[in-house]
Amino acid sequence: MPQAARAVAPQSPILLREQVGSIAVLTLNRPAARNSLSEGLIAELHGALKEIHDDRAVRGVVIAANGPAFSAGHDIKELTARRSDADRGRAYFAEIMNACSAMMQAVVHLPKPVVASVQGIATAAGCQLVASCDLAVASENAAFATPGVDIGLFCSTPMVALSRNVPRKQAMEMLLTGEPISATTAQAIGLINRVVPVGTEREAAIALAQKVALKSAYTVKLGKEAFYRQAEMTLAEAYHYAAEVMTENMMARDAEEGIGAFIEKREPKWQDR
Repeated sequence: MPQAARAVAPQSPILLREQVGSIAVLTLNRPAARNSLSEGLIAELHGALKEIHDDRAVRGVVIAANGPAFSAGHDIKELTARRSDADRGRAYFAEIMNACSAMMQAVVHLPKPVVASVQGIATAAGCQLVASCDLAVASENAAFATPGVDIGLFCSTPMVALSRNVPRKQAMEMLLTGEPISATTAQAIGLINRVVPVGTEREAAIALAQKVALKSAYTVKLGKEAFYRQAEMTLAEAYHYAAEVMTENMMARDAEEGIGAFIEKREPKWQDR
């Protein structure tokens, strides 16, 4: 008799999603690959962000990771495997870089706060993901680096998010040396918000997201969009735009309610409009 076929163990999802109250927790789940951002994981993350975008039950997002590393960046083995293509991988490399860039922008464009929960090393595109989030909490064991220069591949796409979060000299030092920085240094230069004891970063990130979730979702959406848009403008353009946003905000029901509640010394009742 032929030997019975062995049962194939089901593979674990590469992205886990959990709802903690009004907070969606997205967990990178490729620990054996140091949560490298493979083509599949980029697509899963982008898809989850699209689903969350208009989900009124979700008022905030936490991006976390399983295993010792938060994310080692792009999946170099996956990229290298395409060197055998007729164009030596050029078309595939462009596809992956553009897909990853679109996913990072989806984090920025999400009308809800996104908080990174960093338990370990975040390098290259992993560091880019942290920088792309609105807020970030890291454990004392976390570290951050853009080490592409060490393997002849400058971290050009991670540079975009990094240079929009930290001062130029600090960004350039990370990009040119490839050396990692500690969580304490990352906080000092503005890459992350808080450093917490090891093992508490996930709960701290959820608590931070929940704090924002208590505010008017309409106001948070308006403010987050305005923050990133004005940052790319000249000073005069930014003030003109911000004045328009504040005028629109003043006409909102939640602004009227919030101001009234402040004057009357009571808790506001948000309607998210």
